[in-house]
Amino acid sequence: MAQKIAPPEAALENEPWLYEIAPKNKLLAFNFKEIWRYRDLLFLFVKRDIVTYYKQTILGPLWFLIQPVLTSAVQFVIFNKIAQIESDGIHYFLFALAGNTLWFYFADCFKSTSDTFKSNQNVFGKVYFPRVIVPMSVTISNLLKFGIQFLFFICMLAYFIFKGKAPLPNWEIVFLPILLLQMALLSLGFGMIISSMTTKYRDLSFLVGFGVQLYMYLTPVVYPTSLVVSKLKPYGYENLVYLNPLTSIFEFFKYSFLGSGEFTAFGLIYSATFSIVIFLVGLLVFNKTEKNFIDTV
Repeated sequence: MAQKIAPPEAALENEPWLYEIAPKNKLLAFNFKEIWRYRDLLFLFVKRDIVTYYKQTILGPLWFLIQPVLTSAVQFVIFNKIAQIESDGIHYFLFALAGNTLWFYFADCFKSTSDTFKSNQNVFGKVYFPRVIVPMSVTISNLLKFGIQFLFFICMLAYFIFKGKAPLPNWEIVFLPILLLQMALLSLGFGMIISSMTTKYRDLSFLVGFGVQLYMYLTPVVYPTSLVVSKLKPYGYENLVYLNPLTSIFEFFKYSFLGSGEFTAFGLIYSATFSIVIFLVGLLVFNKTEKNFIDTV
């Protein structure tokens, strides 16, 4: 008597699935377990961002150094020599270099993450993986660029200390990883919000570069906070400068490494809280958009 063989579909139904892809039930879903499972893909994106960005350039990673050096030199001439802006007793080139080292990390992360959906629409439409891996990879890969620029800043700081034109760093430099984490969360949050909005409103992608430049002048990169505080104090608005979440971060960095800067405990707590809130809001908007962005992008 012939034995009846079950169809392959029936046999597969009884087999346990290794993974199950389903829509998120919660908007604010950040599945660390799933991200860890795709860690190889995360490292692949990080490697892609590092290798391919300067692959066909002549100077390669030297651009990491050229950018802050030329920018700081131009700012030294314009803002210090021409505009006569002081820098709390620190040589202005070193002062500007400190601000630019931090600013380039934030700006690069923000500009790259704000274009996530648009620049990766072909990949997102073909294969599933946690979409948040892409903006995360940007913040990680930019750490290499920051590391090179920060090492150059340390070398310049050591030179000015040797010449007696800069004080020794304070012990608060140990909090640098926390400052970087705050800026990473802030840039991720802002970037994910803008990226989600550009799926419908493409005009925002043209405003990002312009907006980042304006934001730099609202942040104490090329001028000390004390200068703004002194201008606003007669009107009773000196605390407005701390509404910018980056203000306390930059001032604490300059205080730690250069011994100059104005910051308060409230400002640091405010910056940390603001960064976390913006990141959670960006994650919420990002998770909501990724469900149907392929229909609108």
